[in-house]
Amino acid sequence: MHEMIQEYIQYTALAIEVAGVLVMIFGPVFALWRYFFDKHEDGSSYRTFRHDLGKAILLGLEFLVAGDIIATVSTDPTMDNVLVLGIIVLIRTFLSLSLQVELEGRWPWQKRTIGEK
Repeated sequence: MHEMIQEYIQYTALAIEVAGVLVMIFGPVFALWRYFFDKHEDGSSYRTFRHDLGKAILLGLEFLVAGDIIATVSTDPTMDNVLVLGIIVLIRTFLSLSLQVELEGRWPWQKRTIGEK
């Protein structure tokens, strides 16, 4: 019974990781679609494209981190696996923070200014 549950958890982790990869594949396609076919009066097409692309990458990274955490905890949580997971999470967290700063122009913990979207 325990092996069957562990197998389902592994499939769940794999499905979450696949969802992350699909988000990173279809997100840029959606961003390109909006760039070429949505008309922006104020010339903000590039900014919208860049923002959509960044959001797709961020969302895909979140899925991948979640899948890695589930896979590591459910399979064989040895100290080596946990250390590798920690390094992966640190790298992806750094990437997520730097992407968010690049997209929004402020740190996540900074307050928004009045009139900011």
